Amino acid sequence: AAMEEGEGLLSVDYEVFGKVQGVFFRKYTQGEAKRLGLVGWVQNTSHGTVQGQVQGPTARVRELQDWLRKIGSPQSRISRADFSNEKEIPALEHKDFQILK
Repeated sequence: AAMEEGEGLLSVDYEVFGKVQGVFFRKYTQGEAKRLGLVGWVQNTSHGTVQGQVQGPTARVRELQDWLRKIGSPQSRISRADFSNEKEIPALEHKDFQILK
């Protein structure tokens, strides 16, 4: 039987565009991911965006995707969030949610 939506583990790459550097976006993303029990990473890019990967239960990953699209850190202004490489995974590939330099 196929797993119900929300039962399996999902891995998604993301990139967030807008005013997202120098506004504690990575710190808030890490905090939100940890609150949701997700693992992965986040980092600034050289072209002014924030990118990373998130893994965890499908329903929780969806919550973080919404957060990355609409909320972000208090000082941020998100113009858009792109998601790619979405796939179901048998097990988590990260131990926690890290901020990469």
